[in-house]
Amino acid sequence: VQLQASGGGLVQPGGSLRLSCAASGFTLDYYAIGWFRQAPGKEREWVSCFNGRSGRTYYEDVVKGRFTISRANAKNTVYLQMNSLQFEDTALYYCAADVSRLCSPYENQYDYWGQGTQVTVSS
Repeated sequence: VQLQASGGGLVQPGGSLRLSCAASGFTLDYYAIGWFRQAPGKEREWVSCFNGRSGRTYYEDVVKGRFTISRANAKNTVYLQMNSLQFEDTALYYCAADVSRLCSPYENQYDYWGQGTQVTVSS
């Protein structure tokens, strides 16, 4: 089981990025995929989650309406489309897989983690 996160970069405030989390060794139907982020000097926080079985999506309040999580079945990949980015969105973003598909906001509920991809919002 492997997760590969990518798509981070440098963007101006108000801009957009799309992060990808490519899964290998398992199919997304049996997992939930969550996105977390960790800003410098802060704890890692949950951002969003996609339940692979039900297709339901979940968002942390501060990103609702700006971020959209989705899945590309053929690519076994989950995307996080981030619009209207703000300085406060600057962080290292991680994707993680949860076998229980609870889409918990707690990182200890996730079984597998990808490496982080850096998102920097700066003018």
